[in-house]
Amino acid sequence: MPDTNQNRPGNQPSHRLYTVNGDGENARWTDIGVAFETRDRKGFTLCLNAFPLNGRVVMRIADTKDDKKGRA
Repeated sequence: MPDTNQNRPGNQPSHRLYTVNGDGENARWTDIGVAFETRDRKGFTLCLNAFPLNGRVVMRIADTKDDKKGRA
């Protein structure tokens, strides 16, 4: 199994995971987890708090201003 960075002290997730329902201005973004880049930088470890029934997951670069707004 690849070595991941998620358990190292002070490590922050590199990406946020969302499910998106709808399109355009009426789309509803729900934060469902985070992603950590693997140490070899060839993949990601996903930590999901929920799994969308529609199967649509959007992964965006983690950004503190987006986190404060609650959506990307």
